[in-house]
Amino acid sequence: MATVIKIKRGLDIPLFGDAEKILQTPPRVDEYAMKPPDFHGLFPKMMVEEGARVKAGTPLFFDKHNEDVVFTSPVSGTFTQLVRGAKRRILEVRIEPDGKNEHVDFGAGSPASFTRAQIVEKLLKSGLWPAIRQRPYSVIANQNDIPRALFISGFKTAPLAPDMDFVVNGQENEFQKGLDVLGRLTDGDVHLGIHATDTTSKAFIQAKGARVHRFKGPHPAGNIGIQIHHVSPLNKGETVWVVDVQDVIAIGRLFDKGIYSAQKIVALTGPEVLNPRYYKTLRGARITSFTQNNIKEEKDVTPRFISGDVLSGEKIGPGGFVGFYDDQVTVIPEGDKPELLGWLIPKTDKFSVSRTFFSFLMPWKKYRLNTNIRSGERPFVITGVYERVLPMDILPMQLIKSIMINDIDMMEKLGIYEVAPEDFALCEFVCPSKIEMQTIVREGLDAMQKEFA
Repeated sequence: MATVIKIKRGLDIPLFGDAEKILQTPPRVDEYAMKPPDFHGLFPKMMVEEGARVKAGTPLFFDKHNEDVVFTSPVSGTFTQLVRGAKRRILEVRIEPDGKNEHVDFGAGSPASFTRAQIVEKLLKSGLWPAIRQRPYSVIANQNDIPRALFISGFKTAPLAPDMDFVVNGQENEFQKGLDVLGRLTDGDVHLGIHATDTTSKAFIQAKGARVHRFKGPHPAGNIGIQIHHVSPLNKGETVWVVDVQDVIAIGRLFDKGIYSAQKIVALTGPEVLNPRYYKTLRGARITSFTQNNIKEEKDVTPRFISGDVLSGEKIGPGGFVGFYDDQVTVIPEGDKPELLGWLIPKTDKFSVSRTFFSFLMPWKKYRLNTNIRSGERPFVITGVYERVLPMDILPMQLIKSIMINDIDMMEKLGIYEVAPEDFALCEFVCPSKIEMQTIVREGLDAMQKEFA
């Protein structure tokens, strides 16, 4: 039996609202959106004008700094609106579907019949290249690089995360073909991380052309950064690429059918959802297609809609759109109501990492958590709490402080090349000083990338 990598440090947050394993197709979605802010470091340049007719796979915009990387429409219809924010920054490119489901034909074919250069070109033209991200820096991969290895996580451990076994069911052939394609992009190995006991899908267990690694432990065991650290740590000057499971499927479908299929299974989760379950939709779908009449209506409770999980997802409005990389929408209470003597009164209905509340006596209980952080930013002092939830051989507090003072040399020595903001999500959650660590890590990665550009 393969060796099991046991992750001992971490934390599973017992949040109420897991998605029931029921797959539904929502009613017709009235609008889709591609959101440039989903792609960190992107400077978009539009390729179509408002009112233009598009097909699924039609280029909408490209990256000003890398013109070969284009971003394509997830659906056929009409480009109706360009939403801009401060300083005319492009926030959303909205598409009204026409129901015809027309696709640009990129040509089908066996991955073995393409050279590496042809595979890269096909991924670039179809708009699927942004699905491939790189470490270090956690940005869209540079198509001119050849990565040391490629990593895929076949399970997720974030709060209320979708079950990848359920997601891949019925799409096993496309997943395997996607693995075949990705194997042509690296001279090294394709690494697939699965859960030692919970993963049962043959698509993962019997995957061909990939080295399968078994993990066991609490969140963040499912994070790709944690898996890279324990399988093959990243050193200075090295590059690895990472791809999500549903993006592997989309890549396989591109070569199988010759089309850019934006199909995605999204889990609607959270304590404010009446019927948490899975929905088959497309990237960038407006969430009202599956949240309408499915959210609790309670007096004095404002729901917060998050594209992604509660730790590292993005806050969106009730009429927002699913993010490009997200396969989960979470709805929790906003937590905008003050609590009198909140932490001083003994309670059993609140979760605490420490033993502030009596909830530690009931480890089986799940909670309806909100966004209230119960205080403001405090002095940043040594507590040792971060090391208990970050299963990496780095010093998290020292790394954060080196980023805050922009000490490039110290950031290198403390392992910034190995991390991404999501790896510090739990540190941010348990932080007694209320420091926004994910934002700081992102700033540090940007500083490193600019320094060595």
